[in-house]
Amino acid sequence: MSHSPGRNPNPSYNYPDPNPNRRNPRETRRARALSLPDIFWKDQEVLKHVILKMQLHQSPLSSSPSHSPTSCSSFSDLTALSLDQSPPDPTSLLSDHILLHIFSQLPVSQYASNSLVCRRWLYLHGRLVQPLKLLDWTFLDSGRLFRRFANISDIDIVRGCIRSNRNSGIVVTTRKAFSVHIDSQYSGNGCVVKTDFLPTPMIDRGLKLLAESYPNLRRLVAFGASEDGLSCVANECQILQELELHCCGDLSLRGISACRNLQIVKLIGCVDGFYSSVVSDIGLTILAQGCTRLVRLELCGCEGSYDGIKAIGQCCQMLEELTLCDHRMDGGWLAALSYCRNLKTLRLESCKSIDSSPGPDEHLGSCAMLESLHLQRCQMRTRDERGVRALFSVCRDVREIVLQDCWGLENEVFSVASICRKVKLLSLEGCSLLTVEGLESVILSWKELQSLTVISCNKILDSEVTPALSTLFSVLKELKWRPDTRSLLSISLAESGLGKKGGRFFKSLKG
Repeated sequence: MSHSPGRNPNPSYNYPDPNPNRRNPRETRRARALSLPDIFWKDQEVLKHVILKMQLHQSPLSSSPSHSPTSCSSFSDLTALSLDQSPPDPTSLLSDHILLHIFSQLPVSQYASNSLVCRRWLYLHGRLVQPLKLLDWTFLDSGRLFRRFANISDIDIVRGCIRSNRNSGIVVTTRKAFSVHIDSQYSGNGCVVKTDFLPTPMIDRGLKLLAESYPNLRRLVAFGASEDGLSCVANECQILQELELHCCGDLSLRGISACRNLQIVKLIGCVDGFYSSVVSDIGLTILAQGCTRLVRLELCGCEGSYDGIKAIGQCCQMLEELTLCDHRMDGGWLAALSYCRNLKTLRLESCKSIDSSPGPDEHLGSCAMLESLHLQRCQMRTRDERGVRALFSVCRDVREIVLQDCWGLENEVFSVASICRKVKLLSLEGCSLLTVEGLESVILSWKELQSLTVISCNKILDSEVTPALSTLFSVLKELKWRPDTRSLLSISLAESGLGKKGGRFFKSLKG
């Protein structure tokens, strides 16, 4: 039996149910989990908007009866129709607002692939991107950056300010989150030279374009800018909250005096092998007087002394976190920390010396609100014992002490930490010269100690743990004890069920 094309040969009819009160067995099943369309369209207002848009913008292909698939007389008509006219894009019936809402629910890793679908999706993808790292300065200078990305709130232009061979597979990265491509023809003068930097007027012009195009900018990472360029940013971006400046001198900091809402500032003055600029007491004083709402300040490779730190403490009353990395501070700067009355966290990283001439203890003062003291990759040798002693004296009310990869930390140097009577947490990692005797002489005097971490301290041996120290371990709330590879082996054997006969570490803890 033949049937006309486009008609169903086995039609089905819906007969009325003779027993309408009968319970449908499907209703007794467990409710199915929400699918992806259910999640997207759970907002009924959005769904109504979609239906209305589809009704108002129906394509001529679907509304014309002469082109409907059921009206075609043969299969050749359907083939000709599919070849002559491409099917309409269903997403064209959705507004930009709806598509943006859908795209925002997707993982960030899919943004780039979705932007390749069509020009409209590329435009919408640009509106979703907020943080951006500029790699090519011509992308900013030509204006393509502003046409492509309209809602940038966080931008890093450092890589774009340095001319480098991006085809090179060699990337040099510093601990200060600064990286650059270099070629094999490396000279002993450094990874980059001044001729590799963009001229300051060009960078200032780019900052002016950024400030005019993105007045809602909240974070900026700039390089080699002058007072003029930073002034444009300060005047246009009134809600700027975080600023990171590379290779900017003292006078450049006058440009950010109008940034009244700045809360986080990072100044990188000198990076060995890359660039060198001077940030001294003059720049610190200018910064302190202009940015009084600072909450977090990080100084990397900066010079200064007692006067600069004192100005920051007196003017920035809300400062809670201070970080000094590879500092070039003159002797006596530690005494100025007592002016930072609300300081809660003090970090010292990669410092070759704590304080060469701290002065008498009665002039040091203290930070009464300090909670955490972090020292990472700092030199704490015996010859610098005066500076270490002065540091712990200023931080004698601290609650947490973290020492990581500190060179030269011997028992005699670590013993000065016993002045800190309120310590509740101690973390030691990579302190290879410290022994059990030096550790015990300090932590037994801390009556409020609750947490202890000892990792990769090779001279702290399990066999030397005394009964008094093991008793202290038993009352701690948290203990992480992995001083050397031998302890790691004993713990792994205990967890695997092997080596039950022995284990000096566990015997010493019991005894």
